[in-house]
Amino acid sequence: EAVVQEFRPAQVGESFGPTWETCWFKVELSIPLAWAGQEVHFIWESDGEGMVWRDAQPVQGLTKEGEKTSYILTRSLKESEPHSLTLYVELACNGLFGAGKGSMIAPPDPDRRVTLSKAELVVFNRDVYELLVDLEILLDMAQLLGEENQRSFQALYTANQMVNVCDVTDPSTFPAARELAAAIFSQRNGESQHTIHAMGHCHIDSAWLWPYEETIRKCARSWVTVVHLMENNPELTFACSQLGLIPVLWQAQQFEWVRSWYPGLYARIQDFVAKGQFIPVGGTWVEMDGNLPSGESMVRQFLQGQRFFQEQFGRICSEFWLPDTFGYSAQLPQLMHGCGIRRFLTQKLSWNLVNSFPHHTFFWEGIDGSQVLTHFPPGDSYGMHGRVEEMLKTVKNNKDKGRVNHSAFLFGFGDGGGGPTQKMLDRMKRMSNTDGLPRVQISTPDQLFSVLEKESSQLCTWVGELFLELHNGTYTTQAQIKKGNRECERILHDVEVLSSLAVAQDSVFQYPASQLQRLWRLLLLNQFHDVLPGSCIQLVVEDALEYYTEIRRAGAQLQEEAVQSLCRDLLQPEARSTQSTLVLNTLPWERTEVISRPGPDGSETLAVVTVPSMGYALVQEPFVPAQPVAVRKQEDGSITMENGVIAVCLDTMGHLTSLRLLDSGRESVPDGCYANQFALFDDVPLYWDAWDVMDYHLQTRKPVTTLLKPLEITLAGGLRGSVRFSLQVGKSSTLTQEIILDAMCPYLRFLTQVEWKEAHKFLKVEFPVRVRSTNATYEIQFGHLQRPTHWNTSWDWARFEVWAHKWLDLSEHGFGVALLNDCKYGASAHRNILSLSL
Repeated sequence: EAVVQEFRPAQVGESFGPTWETCWFKVELSIPLAWAGQEVHFIWESDGEGMVWRDAQPVQGLTKEGEKTSYILTRSLKESEPHSLTLYVELACNGLFGAGKGSMIAPPDPDRRVTLSKAELVVFNRDVYELLVDLEILLDMAQLLGEENQRSFQALYTANQMVNVCDVTDPSTFPAARELAAAIFSQRNGESQHTIHAMGHCHIDSAWLWPYEETIRKCARSWVTVVHLMENNPELTFACSQLGLIPVLWQAQQFEWVRSWYPGLYARIQDFVAKGQFIPVGGTWVEMDGNLPSGESMVRQFLQGQRFFQEQFGRICSEFWLPDTFGYSAQLPQLMHGCGIRRFLTQKLSWNLVNSFPHHTFFWEGIDGSQVLTHFPPGDSYGMHGRVEEMLKTVKNNKDKGRVNHSAFLFGFGDGGGGPTQKMLDRMKRMSNTDGLPRVQISTPDQLFSVLEKESSQLCTWVGELFLELHNGTYTTQAQIKKGNRECERILHDVEVLSSLAVAQDSVFQYPASQLQRLWRLLLLNQFHDVLPGSCIQLVVEDALEYYTEIRRAGAQLQEEAVQSLCRDLLQPEARSTQSTLVLNTLPWERTEVISRPGPDGSETLAVVTVPSMGYALVQEPFVPAQPVAVRKQEDGSITMENGVIAVCLDTMGHLTSLRLLDSGRESVPDGCYANQFALFDDVPLYWDAWDVMDYHLQTRKPVTTLLKPLEITLAGGLRGSVRFSLQVGKSSTLTQEIILDAMCPYLRFLTQVEWKEAHKFLKVEFPVRVRSTNATYEIQFGHLQRPTHWNTSWDWARFEVWAHKWLDLSEHGFGVALLNDCKYGASAHRNILSLSL
């Protein structure tokens, strides 16, 4: 498409845009004959992200922020090589980290323009470059090894000698200077020296400060550069009996994008995967959030990822690689085991704001006792540059020195892509086995974990969740995304249950496998760790909400098709001589509930129905429970409701002043306290606005007290009793809540609608309960987890805001109260107060 467009002349210094636009440049080059034998580069510098295309294929990413501004045309110009050629440069009008206005994480500036600052054809002096890298390493050794280390002085005096020997106007003096450096670099380490396993790495967020669409091009720009580096560094392949540059890539979705959009590049990647240089790790469809997806979603992340890697590369991943996610569920070790994975790598807990995590290499034990060997790169980063300072930090910072003598070092520009550079490789070649520095070897994840497994006899074990003491706001940010995720997880569950039952009953029914895979992949994509948490720009939120809409639409259609097949006979008009309603139960236990169904005149009527586990029932005659719901208004305006199981009292503000279990008479709400109390907090974090809520927000609590509509009865009892009220929240937001009690039901339901117009505010609802326990229980994936209700230690109070799935519970012997939700994740339980973040 680009090649056939009309091109106009462009000048260095010209600006292009606006944000998210794409400009194509046709670059016609003519290399002077006088440059014969020289190394020739095409230099391109702009503040946008570029990619060079040659012969209709991408060949090199160009990103100034990623230190990639040149494309090597020839290492040594030969007479037989073409001296005139045409390249195309695709320029994305956004930077490596999007286009934030004023700061990186600010909303994008829609009118930002990028400037072309350099477009040149140059001769590259490889000898000068090598000298500069030599001097950089020596000077870093001199500065960083310390006065007590004689190697720092040896490095300093060697650098000084090199300056004395080298005449910059006389290239014939360069070899002697380089020999001086080589003498230092060739002095070997002792056998006990720490070994660093360096792996090229290119962390690309599938969506964050840029939309999904731009990520596709980021993958191509980064990965074509990695392939180009491999092709130009064959010596690394043989240097230490291991295959050389190892870019570690872990998201199957990104491979799928490149396969679809860049088939030529993908074929080259497949070749390097076959050679063992391009190593897929991670095993999931995307690098998902580690807390909020359901257990089934996490299984599907592994299933879709591992299946893709098996089909495309003939192998599954043996390492789970999740370096940038905001905490890790205690269920993950068991899920990893079930998916054939026994090794885990991350580094995110180095971001803890309060406590320093005590290990870098350890066994992590999940809620069922499953253990995985876990490694945090001690340099506390997945975007190293191969510098001396980083190598020394990796050793000094390692909290398991003495237990293990190997650690990972992930190098390459990341988050916005970019990946490794030639200079990073060249630095590390000089440090491969140099006295005074740790031993550095280009390695693979398998080599690292294999040697850690051999050294693992003295490793410690961490039991339970890996809780990140930061970014607690991501459990609540972007409420529509949270709601969409929970609803779509439920829809896909129901479709699969009903379709499976339909297949079992009707051999003609076709299980919708391909349609479900498409919908699951959309849902899994939205569980990426900057989308589901809400820490992404508005463009991404809009894309995500569209995907949820599509899952709801297609899911409803698949559900209808399954029901039509499953219950065909019951749905025939002649089979329904009386007015009846078909009710399905997709949960694995029998349920008796009040349902709402359309009456003969189109109005909604209520009925009680009992439906078996994973089954269905026809509701025909109205069933009158032995104990209907009684609703009474008191003289003071408060309203009581009871159904023979529980009795509740609500004041005019909608506060729950009493919740009693009738068979025992046990009261749940403490004297003088209000449950269902809405509270507003200031939300002004130190930096990460969409990510964080800080502990000091708890000091700004203001109960919501402005009543717009007092409590009134909306259903007077029988099968259902309900009341409604409205509050003003903050300056301009409104909250309307309907509180429902059904016949025979042991719980109270709250239907809450908020018209939210506040900025930098945080709304919660609180339930003080008459229960005493030092631990509260929270639902997580396929299980539950207990967390303390006290703040005895810094580890306790750092969890002032935590995540849960569908419920949290505070129980003592013989009695407890649970708070359930259908679309929320942020929660807390401090002392006797259960709190849900809205």
